[in-house]
Amino acid sequence: MGHQYHQATDSLLNLFTKANHDLSIVHHRLEKEFQHVYPDNANPMKLVSRIKKVQDDIEILKGQCHELLAAKQDLIDKAQRVLVENRNLVQRMQPPLGISLTGEDDPAFTDFKQVIEEWTSQVRSKTGNETHDADSGDINKLLFSAIVQSS
Repeated sequence: MGHQYHQATDSLLNLFTKANHDLSIVHHRLEKEFQHVYPDNANPMKLVSRIKKVQDDIEILKGQCHELLAAKQDLIDKAQRVLVENRNLVQRMQPPLGISLTGEDDPAFTDFKQVIEEWTSQVRSKTGNETHDADSGDINKLLFSAIVQSS
C-alpha cells in the first residue's frame, strides 16, 4: 500500500514538473515573439514588469515621504519652541542691561512667524481643515491625515 502512495506522489510530481516545463516553454516563446513583434520599449511583458516595479517603488517612496514629513514637522516644532523661548529670554535680559526692548516689529521674528503660519496653512489646506486654533500637536495630526487621505 505504501508503494501505491509513492506511485501517486511520483505521478503528481511528474505532472507538476511537466506543467512547469510547459509553462517555461510558453513563457520563453512569448518572450521571443514579443521581442520580435514589439520594439523594446513597447514590449507588453517588459511594461508589466516595469509597472510592477514602479508600484513597488511608489510604496517605498510613500513610506519615505511619511518619514520626511514627520521629521520636517518635528524640526519646525522644535525650532519654533527653541526660538520663541530664546527670544523671550533675550527680551527679559534687555531691560536689566539697559537695552531697549525689541518689540513685536522685529522683522526676523515676524518672518519666522510668517513661515510657520504658511506651513500650517498648507497642512490645513491639504486636510480641508481651515480652523486656526490648532496647536503644533494638532498640526501633526492634520499632516498625517493629509498623507492618509492622499494615499
